[in-house]
Amino acid sequence: MAKTAWDRMQIIHEKNRPTVRDYLPMVFENFIELHGDRFYGDDAAILGGIGTLDGQPVTVLAQVKGRDLKENQQTNFSMPHPEGYRKALRLAKQAEKFHRPVVCLIDTPGAFCGIGAEERGQGEAIARNLMEFMQLETPVISIVLGEGGSGGALALGVCDELAMMQNAIYSVISPRGFASILWKDPSREKEAANIMRITAEDLVEFGVAETIIPEPDGGAHIDPEAAAEAIRKYISETIPKYMKIPIAKLLENRYYKFRKVGVFTEQKGVNPL
Repeated sequence: MAKTAWDRMQIIHEKNRPTVRDYLPMVFENFIELHGDRFYGDDAAILGGIGTLDGQPVTVLAQVKGRDLKENQQTNFSMPHPEGYRKALRLAKQAEKFHRPVVCLIDTPGAFCGIGAEERGQGEAIARNLMEFMQLETPVISIVLGEGGSGGALALGVCDELAMMQNAIYSVISPRGFASILWKDPSREKEAANIMRITAEDLVEFGVAETIIPEPDGGAHIDPEAAAEAIRKYISETIPKYMKIPIAKLLENRYYKFRKVGVFTEQKGVNPL
């Protein structure tokens, strides 16, 4: 029986599901973490650094989830502040300088919406990442590990190819938020999840994502090593393909990747007013 979006959400919220801290040593070698945005501070919700994969230097940008309350408090429950997105952009521009491919690992319910984040320019930080990543002159590969929530995820989702773990979701809003706004009843989040079309299969069908990375039966927490190997295999096969594309063509392809997203119809002769 096929899993519903709600079933997938239970899997990605499993407390033992691997996080980026688990995947890093299994996917990359020689990883060195770098800190700070050079404006305000360091945001533990976004991890960035340089590692190697099959001898190829890569810049890794990742949203960090915790396994328990203490870890989640340290990473603000994987909800980045503006300084997190600015750190990611700083490291992406550094990667561009050395023509290092960028790998973004997405796993967030959304950007933090507290007063401090708004005072420091949360909207501007996300918007700038969208603009700068669209023009970044080096390959960018993004993978949704679990939750891909709203602009918080999209800030690391402008890429040449988007992959999703088999049980991951990617959505403009959480099912609970959807139910709260549409039906004024957050308790209907299960119903909302199953009609929102937010699974990996849905996103590939819509042309938003290109690839689904398989997980062990029951989810990545059943066999983290197998899940990590699937991620590693995908990245190692994908990066060389994009490194061969001339930069001008790479940017043109990236532009049209996003231009083609969305379906609409027009009816001539109808006054919308």
